[in-house]
Amino acid sequence: MSDTPAESPEAPQSPDFDEMTRDIAEVPAVEVIVTVAVNLMSAAAVKLGLTEEGDKYKDLDEARKLIHALAGLLDGSATEISSFHAAPLRDGLKSLQLAFREASLVPDEPGQGPGEKYTGPVYG
Repeated sequence: MSDTPAESPEAPQSPDFDEMTRDIAEVPAVEVIVTVAVNLMSAAAVKLGLTEEGDKYKDLDEARKLIHALAGLLDGSATEISSFHAAPLRDGLKSLQLAFREASLVPDEPGQGPGEKYTGPVYG
């Protein structure tokens, strides 16, 4: 008898990291950047209470961090991705920044809101 337990059909299998590496190697950088940006936007929207659940997950401190990270990503990658990809992401970022300003009980000074270090002041 062996000391190694037999694998049961219910046992989770470890991920195939070689296959995952090959998969990611085939993805263009622009797609990775856009995917990360969309994930940041989605998470920020949830933290701003803009989803169907509303205030259930609202957390402006977390939203600020996500919006700031999104703005930094877009600023840093602006020359690497085309305006075809960048323009809608910038529009989404501005919408999130405005939603943050509206949700804040004590609004930030112009230029001090989340991500405004990279975008400049955002006005409605």
